[in-house]
Amino acid sequence: MSIKVGDKVRFLNAVGGGIVRSFRGKDQVMVEDEDGFEVPALIRECVVVGENPAQVHSKNQPKIQAQVETPKAKPEPKELPIIETPEGERLNVSLAFLPVDPKAFTQSGYEAYLVNDSNYFLFYNYMNRQHNSWYSRANGTIEPNTRIFLEEFQKEDLNELERVCIQLIAFKKDKPYALKNAISVELRLDTVKFYKIHCFTTNDFFDEDALVYPVVRNDLPERELLVSAAELQEAMQQKAKADRRTPQPTPKKKQSDNPILEVDLHINQLLDTTAGMSNADMLNYQLEKFHEVLKANAARKGQKIVFIHGKGDGILRKAIETELKTKYKSYNYQDASFREYGFGATMVTIK
Repeated sequence: MSIKVGDKVRFLNAVGGGIVRSFRGKDQVMVEDEDGFEVPALIRECVVVGENPAQVHSKNQPKIQAQVETPKAKPEPKELPIIETPEGERLNVSLAFLPVDPKAFTQSGYEAYLVNDSNYFLFYNYMNRQHNSWYSRANGTIEPNTRIFLEEFQKEDLNELERVCIQLIAFKKDKPYALKNAISVELRLDTVKFYKIHCFTTNDFFDEDALVYPVVRNDLPERELLVSAAELQEAMQQKAKADRRTPQPTPKKKQSDNPILEVDLHINQLLDTTAGMSNADMLNYQLEKFHEVLKANAARKGQKIVFIHGKGDGILRKAIETELKTKYKSYNYQDASFREYGFGATMVTIK
């Protein structure tokens, strides 16, 4: 059925309806609601539920009529039942924006919608912030699992919409339900996205591409960090004052990645007893320990190892130097610090 001026229509995807007062382009009509306000609506989202009684009377009245008959009133359509889903028991609410004319995107204005993807009715209040105060732009009730038109605005109005707030109270009619907390969510809209067509994308709520901002997801309100420069500076100053009052620990000297390794080659440190061993046997055992340590650390470039051999008669010291000169030519070696080890230690650096 085609829609004509004067038809009584009901909205398919939103609450309410009214009388068609005029057409707006090829796909929109202006509908006067019961409060006398005219709101735009897409023709495809309207269904005719009755014609204007005056038009019906005029159309059916014969040119000569002896008796005026009262036209029969058409019954009001029954309210559609609300179909609930298990997922709908959790609140999921979004704020969506669509270009009025995507084909003329650079000049087009925008439409704002509230999407209620839940089993709950919602009292809503849609606001924007200006001059440190909030202004209500739209408010009312939205039915479960529907979307509702909020407003139409132009590009020059975007500066007013950098900060918006949505307040919600959820409830059900004539049935028990789980209590939901009242919700107030502030959003900072990236108004630059409104100038970029690729920011309007496919979605689950509209046939057209839309810019969608989640407000509530699975009962959890969206939270964005809205901190002014003044608030940030004040917080940093308070932290600096607190830091000055807190005792500062003495910084510790950074430990080297490869601390010096100490190996004591004194025979009494290596063996519990030397019974039955000759001096040559003990020297060979000490050198075996020397080779074992160097082999175990061969891959640790830059590792410093101090071999403590004692001053004595210098036999072990000379044997170690001979091994370093013949088998470990790439390694650096020198006398270890005499303040720590006296004159009886050699420090080797792995290369």
